[in-house]
Amino acid sequence: MTMQASPGRAQWTSTGGFVLATLGAAIGLGNIWRFSYVTGENGGGAFLVVYFGAVLAVGIPLLLGEFAIGRDTRREAASAFRHLARHGLWRHAGILGVAASFAILTYYAVISGWALKYFAGFVTLAYPLPQGEAPKAFEAFIAAPFEPTVWHAVVLAAAVAIVAGGVEQGIERACKVLMPLLVAVVVLLALYSLTLPNASAGLRYLFVPDWSVLERPQVYLAALGQAFFSLGLAMGVLVTYGSYLPSHIRLPQAAVAIALGDTLFAVVASIVIFPAVFSFGMSPAQGPGLAFVVLPEIFVRMTGGAIVGFAFFGLLVIAALTSLMALLEVCVAYLVERWNVTRARAIALVAGAGFALGVPSSLGFGAWSGVRIAGLPILDAVDFAASNVLLPLSGLAIALFLGWHWRKEDALDAVGVRSPVLANVWCLAVRYVAPAMIAIVLLRSVGVF
Repeated sequence: MTMQASPGRAQWTSTGGFVLATLGAAIGLGNIWRFSYVTGENGGGAFLVVYFGAVLAVGIPLLLGEFAIGRDTRREAASAFRHLARHGLWRHAGILGVAASFAILTYYAVISGWALKYFAGFVTLAYPLPQGEAPKAFEAFIAAPFEPTVWHAVVLAAAVAIVAGGVEQGIERACKVLMPLLVAVVVLLALYSLTLPNASAGLRYLFVPDWSVLERPQVYLAALGQAFFSLGLAMGVLVTYGSYLPSHIRLPQAAVAIALGDTLFAVVASIVIFPAVFSFGMSPAQGPGLAFVVLPEIFVRMTGGAIVGFAFFGLLVIAALTSLMALLEVCVAYLVERWNVTRARAIALVAGAGFALGVPSSLGFGAWSGVRIAGLPILDAVDFAASNVLLPLSGLAIALFLGWHWRKEDALDAVGVRSPVLANVWCLAVRYVAPAMIAIVLLRSVGVF
């Protein structure tokens, strides 16, 4: 039985506000920067097919389950599991998501600062740079001792200012403005990209599958990992946002709408990138440098490239900001509800600690470039720990909790699935499919096989 919200507890004011806020949390750098380069590295169209399968088999069931946990308990992520589990290790399952959110926050703000720097460069007409200069300029920027940290601080401060307004007046209000703007920009950029010479080659790469790549196990692992990152699964975000849900909102419809919206956005963002990449003879498998090295090189050779670059990096900044807001809110809600810290103090603590612990990631390509963790730069090492260890562990704990610990009748009542067939499909997914797939990804990530 879903608990009634406490009189002083924040709530989303409408279904649309909730959907936009959750899409804002999910749609971030993962949908534009990360989705594009992971798709490029894993065969384009065939990867998309596997990715869609991962969203259906694992993404939507866990998305729905996390929302249900949040709304049923009316608590933030860590406290929600403590309330439902009552005893045993299950009580601590939620803290994994909070830890993952904080770890991601520390380096996500750094990369968001890079995007803001490039956006500012296009605003001031310092960009695009002369042809051939983008790789050297990016390397010089991230190796600088001071400038990356300044942009890191500025973008984090912007997210803090919005979160300080609270759930309704801060996060929801901002997302009602930023998300339509985000969609408008990505659609306009996609339409422009389709007019480029040889754009059809990019579309073929993206939508015509090369089935031979399905022989590579890495494709399946990358698809599931991207689904986790893109949908915001297992970070505590969905449980926390679900806890602000009014009782009248129907979870299954909302979960499907959010998953489809998130996936559609990622595909449209890929339509922005891949036709441009093929039009100018670049390789689609460029890795993380795609957004900050390859695309700036394309913009300088493109008619109207200064305007397109301005719009593209504006898109990145908005997407990064809405996700940063969600990561902050998870950690702030944890301190407020679990430790009775005032919201203002919690925001200061999370932002201050997040910034301080993000500085090593920012300096890891310059002054601290000699520091390696397991052979990786600091930012990459934190990303590996969060994305390949904490998130899969958190996701596995959530799936097992939903499928095996939470009483089936209570879980289905909270989820709101009325059809017996769909109820059985959901139970099958969270009991067997999701745990098995997540366990394989986790074991592969840490080098067991």
